[in-house]
Amino acid sequence: MRKGEAKAPSQRQLRVGEELRHALAWILERGEIHDTGLGSAPVTVTEVRISPDLRNATAFVMPLGGGDVVEIVAALNRAAGYIRGRVSRMVNLKF
Repeated sequence: MRKGEAKAPSQRQLRVGEELRHALAWILERGEIHDTGLGSAPVTVTEVRISPDLRNATAFVMPLGGGDVVEIVAALNRAAGYIRGRVSRMVNLKF
């Protein structure tokens, strides 16, 4: 493998990413995040990418209709600690 080439994600990475995506979508669907920037805008979780050691995840989200992307992403970043805690209680993993 040459420098700069990335390996495809393992089956476990894909499975854990999908589990985290479902948990995150469930939290957003229930409206558990009370932030004025988020409001009642429906948000779609398109993908969750997991690092090979399963310790870090990156969630890709998009508001339906594409409006106020910057404001909604800022609201989700402000609520990152709460989201991280809720997801960790919902999905039972080692890390």
